[in-house]
This record gives sequence, C-alpha cells and structure tokens, in this order.
Amino acid sequence: MQVIVPGPGYVAVGHDGSPNATVALRRAAAEARRRHARLDAIRVTPRPGGLRRTPVAWLGLRKEVARLLPRLQHISTRLRIARGDTSTELCRIAKHAELLVIGARVNSRHGKPLGGATVPEILAGAACDVIVCENETADEAE
Repeated sequence: MQVIVPGPGYVAVGHDGSPNATVALRRAAAEARRRHARLDAIRVTPRPGGLRRTPVAWLGLRKEVARLLPRLQHISTRLRIARGDTSTELCRIAKHAELLVIGARVNSRHGKPLGGATVPEILAGAACDVIVCENETADEAE
C-alpha cells in the first residue's frame, strides 16, 4: 500500500514594495517559521504588459525578499508572480494556504482603516485566515 504524505503547508504574503508590505513580509516569515511551513511571497502585476513585466517583477521580489529576510531564518521560500486583479489573484494563490498576510495601504490611518477596495475584498474572499499589517512608515518597516 502506498502512503501519500502531504507536503508542507505554506504561508502566503502579498508584497508590492510598500512599507506595510515590508511589515507583512516579515510577519509572514515569522509565521512560516513558527508553523514549520513554506513562505510564498507573491507580487501581482497588472495584465496589460504583464508578460514583459513578469521577469522584472520576479527579480524585484527576489531582491526585496533577500534584503528583508535574513538567511539565518532557515525557511523555505517560493517567489510567485501573478497577473491580474490583486485581490482575486492573492485569494486564488492562497486558496490552500494556512495563512495569508497582506499590508494595508500606506495611508490607511487617514480615514480608511483598511485602505482601498483590495483589503476588504481579500478579507471577504480568502479561504484561509488573513492578517492585515497596517500603519507602518518606511522608517518603522526598516
């Protein structure tokens, strides 16, 4: 009899380069380490011109992850680039994740606590738990 052992779970994080996304990446890495899970770092690019943007987006994401996460953390990391609507793509990719971590808009502290439409759409559509990191500035994120 063959026994199928499921692979490790994963923690997904949306990263667009903003200060709140930086905080989200660090939080997601800590959650992945705590859960003994893989970290999936995701950048979503718009559809128009997306094929040309994909390699540039991947290289940018790789650079950010390498800069922000010390190698000593010893977590397996997968970089993913998606094209399309941010909330739709993050929910799709995180469908089987243990957790999705995202950053709110930088100006979320000024009248819209969840930022624009993306965060509420993710909270409504995600199949897993969601953590929203907000109210960070570039200085606080570094």
